[in-house]
Amino acid sequence: MTIADVKKNTQERMGKSIETLRADLAKVRTGRAHTGILDHIMVEYYGSPTALTQVANVTLIDARTIGVQPFEKKMLTTIEKAIRDADLGLNPSAQGDVIRVPTPALTEERRKEMVKLVKTEAEDAKIAIRNIRRDANESLKKLVKDKAVSEDDERRANDEVQKLTDKFVIDVDKMVAEKEKEVLTV
Repeated sequence: MTIADVKKNTQERMGKSIETLRADLAKVRTGRAHTGILDHIMVEYYGSPTALTQVANVTLIDARTIGVQPFEKKMLTTIEKAIRDADLGLNPSAQGDVIRVPTPALTEERRKEMVKLVKTEAEDAKIAIRNIRRDANESLKKLVKDKAVSEDDERRANDEVQKLTDKFVIDVDKMVAEKEKEVLTV
């Protein structure tokens, strides 16, 4: 393993932490309808749990309503039950062969709870990024111990890993600020 390998691995892992945060923030409801809040719902399909998007077409009907149209008509009640049981605070209703999922407006108190949730997710992402930095620094120390690189090279690499860490933490802060603004906008 070389310093370049350590830096590349560190950058990839930090990038994955950012993507995980982006996915987690997409699940946080803002009061406007968006199909992403139904992405993680699993539906019982012929005895095996299947993603909702695999058994139905999910679209936006209007700014506050999501439409779910099952590929098979007999899945209507199963999908409706899965959405209701997902604990998202949504109340789907079947109308013909489409399930309408209205997203209720958020109260001010609920918006503040959502902001707290967003900040918690952000802190988890920052902790993950710092843990990746720690792993990278340990790998660099091991390279010095094995006499694969000099201490000066290790010091420079540690500085670069720190700069990477700072960059990704700033990215997390930007994402959180955007989501916070989105949640608090009425």
